[in-house]
Amino acid sequence: MRREDLLRVACEVIAAQGFGHTRTVDIAQAAGVSQALLFYHFDTKENLFAQAFAYAAERDLDNLTSLLESAGGPLEKLRAMLKLYSVAGKSKSWALWIDAWAESMRNQAMEEVSRRLDLRWKDALGAILRAGAQEGVFKCPDPEGAAWRLMSLIDGLTVQVTVHRRMLTRARLFELVRTAAATELGLEPDQLL
Repeated sequence: MRREDLLRVACEVIAAQGFGHTRTVDIAQAAGVSQALLFYHFDTKENLFAQAFAYAAERDLDNLTSLLESAGGPLEKLRAMLKLYSVAGKSKSWALWIDAWAESMRNQAMEEVSRRLDLRWKDALGAILRAGAQEGVFKCPDPEGAAWRLMSLIDGLTVQVTVHRRMLTRARLFELVRTAAATELGLEPDQLL
């Protein structure tokens, strides 16, 4: 079995059971391989988990890269990024991210991967905000600070929507994010629909 196939199976098992309840034997059984093969490819359980999370997160980041390479201007890219980053439906992807953040407190390899991936999202938003400020589309004297504030807001609200169902609707989450982004950038909230 190829390494990529092992990562795909690991992601499926971890998404179903969570990092805290997944054992390497569970992944090996699901993949139809020995634990020794897992350790041959990944050395430790911690590295396997970190690389499985990175593999899953890269799928999300592929969508981000496509968005950034699109022909739209800063306002269109901002609209698209806010929709892409905000939780939609019953998101296995967000559940995995939240679980990975928690696991990062105990797993150094996971923390390094999580930090790198989180910064890619923040840097992408910062680039959109800088471009919009330079073009006069946004009134944003501190694009980096605005990116941190908006990403933190989305992350926090998404945790509430994902973990505490029925506390906050997805529609309300997007309304709060849209209002905050508009306030940060000198826009009307309706411009971000």
